[in-house]
Amino acid sequence: MSEHASERSAHPEYRIEDLAHHSGATVRTIRAYQDRGLLPRPERRGRSNVYGDTHLARLRQIADLLDRGYTLASIKELLEAWDAGRGLGGVLGLVAEVDGPWTDEEADRISRDELDARFGGRPDEEAVREAIELGVLERIPGREAEEYLVPSPQELAVAVELYAAGVPLAAITGHLRELRGQVEHIASRFLEFTTEHVFARYLEHRPPTDADAAEAATLVRRLRPLAQQTVDAELARAMRLFATRHLQQHLVADLPLPRGEEPRAVALPPETIQAVQRLVGPPHVSAFIAAATEREVQKRTLDTLTSNAANDSQITQST
Repeated sequence: MSEHASERSAHPEYRIEDLAHHSGATVRTIRAYQDRGLLPRPERRGRSNVYGDTHLARLRQIADLLDRGYTLASIKELLEAWDAGRGLGGVLGLVAEVDGPWTDEEADRISRDELDARFGGRPDEEAVREAIELGVLERIPGREAEEYLVPSPQELAVAVELYAAGVPLAAITGHLRELRGQVEHIASRFLEFTTEHVFARYLEHRPPTDADAAEAATLVRRLRPLAQQTVDAELARAMRLFATRHLQQHLVADLPLPRGEEPRAVALPPETIQAVQRLVGPPHVSAFIAAATEREVQKRTLDTLTSNAANDSQITQST
């Protein structure tokens, strides 16, 4: 046996069909990756193309990055940097750190019978559909009608308690949709803040160097709990403030409003009133303006919470 033949026998070789089978990609996808420059060209041997373990490993890396939300264009940049010797280990570690769980809570499973029992014992297909759409429940392949995955058992438990207290399911899902939008706003602002003040220096190179990515991953691990801790503290403060005020107003019917909170008329431009009338109809103008005002107040409150989160983060870093 020749030396070259011995080397080939020590390393697996694949036809494109075999490579597709081992990697989970289709033959068409493999060829598309080659055309895009994501996958090295195979070795030409006679009339056949021969692939090796390098091609299989590259296909698995691409699949992993696609699962994490990367585009093919960004994956190409990462792989080109790796091929140029800049390293990919730190980048993949950073990806894994960001993509990992941001809570200690563990997912659970629930049967359809148990789910129905927790919500009054009556099957409600529309409620289940909405829960799946919101991600409160996830279908399990092969067991769609029997069992569901519950990513956050705490969130489901809150819904159960609210329903038991008399809150309709439609109101619970509607509240969750609204709350999710507000929380996503807080998360977005916190990420913008940390990117500007903490992670900007690691983003000077695209992709970052292996060392910078590894250091950034360590910082992600340190900063991960700060947003939740700040929101927990601010939510507790706000709930105590507003719950106390709310209770006082309902316990004492004639309780005067605190100074500065007496209702007063506000003049709005006629064109604004006309625009609202065209939008919701004359009978609903007052309700619409009140709701729009309340939403703006909530938005500014969220901005304040995010600003406080930013200050707390700076204090934590300085200490």
